[in-house]
Formats: sequence, structure tokens, C-alpha cells
Amino acid sequence: MKTLHHTSSVLFTGTLVFFISACGSSNGKYQDNNLTKDINKTIIYPKVSLADTNGYDIRNSHAFHPSAYITQMCYTKTTDDKNNKYNPCFACHTKNKAPNYVYGDDDLQESYDFPAPALKNPFINNFIDFSKRVDELSDKEIMEYVDTSNYFDANKNIILQYKLKHLSELWDSDGDGKWSGYIPDCYYDFDENGFDSAPNGKETGWTAFAYTPFLGTFWPTNGSTDDVLIRLDPAFRTMKKGGDFNVTVYKVNLAIVESLIKRKDIKINPVDENAFGVDLDKDGILGIAKYIKYEWAPNDGKYMYYVGYAKELQENGTLHAAAGLYPEHTEFLHSVRYIKSDKDGEIAIAPRMKELRYAKKTMWLTYANLQNKGQADIQEKDLNPDVLETFRGTMESGLGNNMGWVYQGFIEDKKGDLRPQSYEETLNCMGCHSGIGVITDSTFAFPRKLDNSFQNGWYHATQKDLKGVHETQLADGEWELQRYLKQNPYSDEFRENDEAYKKFHLANQELNTTMLSKLKDDITLLLYPSHKRALQLDKGYKALVEQQQFYNGKAGHIKPMKNVYKEVTEGQSTHLHKLQ
Repeated sequence: MKTLHHTSSVLFTGTLVFFISACGSSNGKYQDNNLTKDINKTIIYPKVSLADTNGYDIRNSHAFHPSAYITQMCYTKTTDDKNNKYNPCFACHTKNKAPNYVYGDDDLQESYDFPAPALKNPFINNFIDFSKRVDELSDKEIMEYVDTSNYFDANKNIILQYKLKHLSELWDSDGDGKWSGYIPDCYYDFDENGFDSAPNGKETGWTAFAYTPFLGTFWPTNGSTDDVLIRLDPAFRTMKKGGDFNVTVYKVNLAIVESLIKRKDIKINPVDENAFGVDLDKDGILGIAKYIKYEWAPNDGKYMYYVGYAKELQENGTLHAAAGLYPEHTEFLHSVRYIKSDKDGEIAIAPRMKELRYAKKTMWLTYANLQNKGQADIQEKDLNPDVLETFRGTMESGLGNNMGWVYQGFIEDKKGDLRPQSYEETLNCMGCHSGIGVITDSTFAFPRKLDNSFQNGWYHATQKDLKGVHETQLADGEWELQRYLKQNPYSDEFRENDEAYKKFHLANQELNTTMLSKLKDDITLLLYPSHKRALQLDKGYKALVEQQQFYNGKAGHIKPMKNVYKEVTEGQSTHLHKLQ
């Protein structure tokens, strides 16, 4: 058991000094060669300074670009000089599925239907040439940089946790001397169930799951590795109020939530239903269940129930269950990271984080609530097409997405340390997590969770990578990645990924059927970049970090982007026919 403790800390002018008084051994799964366990070591944290952000005051609640919730990718040109057409838009903008009542989103495949203030592309970073800085960075330097954690210090204490509890005035947006938002509390130390635990051995509630990265931007070949963790309310982790953490209870409840989100049966390790008084497999008797049976039709009297204390709260109306919705207080933690690549070309998730994103469901909205909101949004857009959306919140409290969720984030400062995101930097996340057809209760990753695989899909990228993961076959029989390559042959929205294009296309520009056949058995053939490309992508993003103008765009690149509009006209056509 891990016994790392810190018993005292002192704030000196100019630095934060962290004294470690006792430290035991660790058998954690997270591998970072830069983490040491020296009980005599003093950790020194540099004092927060405006120089860390090149003078940008992150407390500023005024957005330079109020339309920042419309993403950089939405300004991509869908035709080239030869009148070839490309449709990366369908991945996000698709016909909604209840209870995601975002109406008419698939129409955005056919036009740049922006409000007037957003017609001019605010993301001017896209047009900056970072090649000089990229050339200055050596391969050795960037490899060492991405292999060094900026989340943990040398004794595996969470740096942000300490800094937020000893808050700098430059991070205190409301001036009350304390941080009112999320304080990172995941130790990335996962067991065979995907459960994370703190150095004292206590479970944090965070659970890792493997998933197929969402199309395009989220693939390592386009710039980043990442992971997503889920945490349910404490009631889902115990048998009764005030009870101890119960592994079986939590595993079963996570599987029930997975079943409700995916609307399908979910395999579980055999459990005795008599312990919970719930017929999990819906076979009419309480026995040994090997799967969660999806059966949700309230109009027909068909419901699904959680187990343990969560069931008690569900029955008295404190917690809720519904197909396509997460229960109250569900949390997600998403780390966006650099690409770790060694000289042999092996690709892995890097210790260094670009961003740490957090979301929490703070309010239960029924189908009717969400439908009314969706209809109101459409009516408002028809009446006032040039009015921008409003997302309330602050840098500290996070921003509400108007669908029951609050989002907050942390991002690298100039010297590579994580800092809170400003209001505008978080605003940039809101459009994708509130107003597009593809999301399920505001989320992307969990509906794509792997199942019927290693540990039933409950594991972290440091425990097993994506090698050997099969391509997803869609309901119509088409293969997901192949479909995307047909519509967007460069694999990224900006059409900058020549490496992926050449790998999957012949000299005559036709798709390489041999490679497509191999892709069915291993998605990393497309998703993972070469060693050379990985290092270039890392260098390009580091150059962007050093600039500290994320409000002008967060997409890492090297050369100015050629396939992006600097401005579009009202109702401008994409010249595409929408796909479903």
C-alpha cells in the first residue's frame, strides 16, 4: 500500500516550497521515469507570474472573441482548387438522437451558417508560421519535455492541488482568496478494475475506460494523445448510506450507466443478484447475472435500477435513470497530452499534459426539459440569427452548457506548468459540448467505450494501448474509419496530414484497399503517427504554448494553414450534400 504523506508546506516570497516528511513505496501502474520517491527532497514551485502567460491576465472575464464556442475546424474549406469536395463536418454535425434535442444540426454540413459576429475567423493562430521555432527545438529536447510530468511533482504529489489550495491572486478571479472550482484529485494509479487510488490506498472514485478516439482531431496522428475518466456519485460506490467502498457495487453501477448510455446489453463479471435485489439480466429471477440487460421503456412499465445505496436514492427520487442520460453528479476528467514516441517509433500517452478538462453534471433535466430547450433554441435562432449564444460562469466556477453540465479546464503556461483556463479559453470548449447532434448527454468518449475486451474496457492507456483494437462497424455495415477517409482523405479537418493520406492512398489517389483491410484489425495503423511526425507535432504545439494566445486558437501546427477561411459570407454554401 502507498503511504505518501505531506505534513507541512511553507509559502516563501517568489516560490512555493513543498516539504515531504514521509514517503513509502508505490506499486502504481503509471509509468513516468521522471517521478522519484526521495523523502529528503524539497519540491520548489515557482511563484505564479504574469510572465507565465506573456502578460495575459486569465482573470479577465471579457472575451476577445465572444464567438469562440464555434470551433476552429468549422472554418475549414470543404472544396479545393480543383473543386474536389471534402466533408469532415458530418462527424459532429449529424441528425440528433433523443434526448439530444439539437434540431437541424445536420444542415450545417451544407452551409457556414454562422451568426454575423462569427463570420470573420477569430482563430488567427491558424495562419502563423511556427517553423522557425520548431527547427530550433531538437528531438532530444522535445522528447525529454513530453516525458516529464507537469501534473505530478517528483514525489507524485499533484502540483495543481497544492497551488489551488495556496492560491495566487493571479488565479483568484473573484478575489476571495480561495479556489471555488474543481481541484484535481486523480492519481492515475489504476488497478485491474480501472479504479484509481490515492497514495494512502483510498479509492478516489475515478475510473479509467478505453474508447475509440472520436474522428479526426482526437487522433494521435493529428497531434494529441488523451484519456478520459468517469466518476459517479459516492452513492454508486457503496451498499448503504455511510458504507465502505464496494468494488462490486461500483462495477455493476458503472455497467448499468454504460448500458443506459449505449442502449445495449453490457457484459459483466458474474454477480449474485440476490445481494442487490435487482434482476440485472431481466430473466425474471434473482440468480447469477453475466450481463446487464438494456430494457428502458417507461411507457410500457420497463425500467432499470441501480444497485446499493444508489438504488435507494433512485427509488426516493434523489437520483434518476433514463436512456441516453447520466445520473446526477456524474463527473468526467479528460487529459489532453503530447505524443510520447521513442526512437523505435512506439507511440504512447505522454506524461506531460496540454490540458486537463473537467465536467460535472450538476442538474437533472428530463426528456421534456431538454426537448423544450431544443425547440426554444431553434426559435431563437430563427428570430435572432445573429445573436451569439451565452454561457454563464467564471474561470473558477466553470461554465454551464445550458444542458445541466458545468465545464472547467487547465492548460499549459509559457514554462509548461498547468494553470487554470480563462473564461474565454473554456468558452472555446462549450460549442462541442452543448450544440451538436453527435453528442450523448453532452459527451463524446463514453458512448465509444470499448466492451467485450481486456477488462471489459475498464482500463487506462498506460495499462494497454489501442494496438489490435478492431475498427467499428456501423449499423449500415460500413466501417467507421473507412467512411471517414472517403469523406476526408487526409484524416484531419484541416487537410494537413499528408502522412495519413499517403499511407492510405495509391499513386492514382484511390484508397488503398490492402491498407483498409488491415485497418479493420488494428485502428492504430491510421491513428498513430510515425516517430518523425510525432516529434514535429509536439514541437509545433510547444511553440504555440510559448506564445500564450490560446484565445486566438489552440490547434497545434507548424506551417500556416492553407485550407481554412479567414472569413466567410452569410449563408455561404459548403457545396456538400449532407450525410446521415
